Amino acid sequence: MACCAHCRAADTQFDARRAERDLRQYKRRGVDAVTKLMLSELQRRPMPGCGLLDVGAGIGVISSEMAATGIVKATIVEASPAYLDVARRVVRSRYRDGFTQFVLGDFAVVAASLPDADAVTLGRVVCCYPDAETLLQLAAARTRRILALTYPRYRWYVRAGNMLQNLWRRFRGSAFRTFVHLPKRMEEVLKAGGLVRVAQKGTLLWMLEVYERPQPSRE
Repeated sequence: MACCAHCRAADTQFDARRAERDLRQYKRRGVDAVTKLMLSELQRRPMPGCGLLDVGAGIGVISSEMAATGIVKATIVEASPAYLDVARRVVRSRYRDGFTQFVLGDFAVVAASLPDADAVTLGRVVCCYPDAETLLQLAAARTRRILALTYPRYRWYVRAGNMLQNLWRRFRGSAFRTFVHLPKRMEEVLKAGGLVRVAQKGTLLWMLEVYERPQPSRE
């Protein structure tokens, strides 16, 4: 496993107990509100026979749900061993044998070894990463057609809540931190990677953005 210090802290934050709790919640309630927005937008863009790269996949909810949209192959990247173990259980049954790849590690480190994908998703992952610019640069480089990401709204109440959560983690001795990155800067990075924003929606706490890579004319 290739991993940064922050990702090693994430191993403790996202442990087996939390992974199993998230799995139970997914089975009972389905996807959360902002992930539902992402899936709705992606389902509006037919992708039969396409491949997915799910960055910071957690327990594999996005990859699992996208199997019903025509996606036939999924690469799941996750820094937490416990979450990746659960993702294997959740995702494998949705795809043919040999059509899933599970990668344990820091995406910024392993990205160069991963295949390009028609669709790249980053569901609630940029907020767990201190260097969002590098993360998004590498994600854009792997994107053939569509990139979708969710991130915390840049609002005072979200930033204040995030600060309090990080203070509590410090008090408890945890090295893990979350981040509220500037949306404008993230947009600039993705545009520099050749992507164009085509959708933006939000909830009280979260934002969804969908980007597409302009396709050459067939004329």
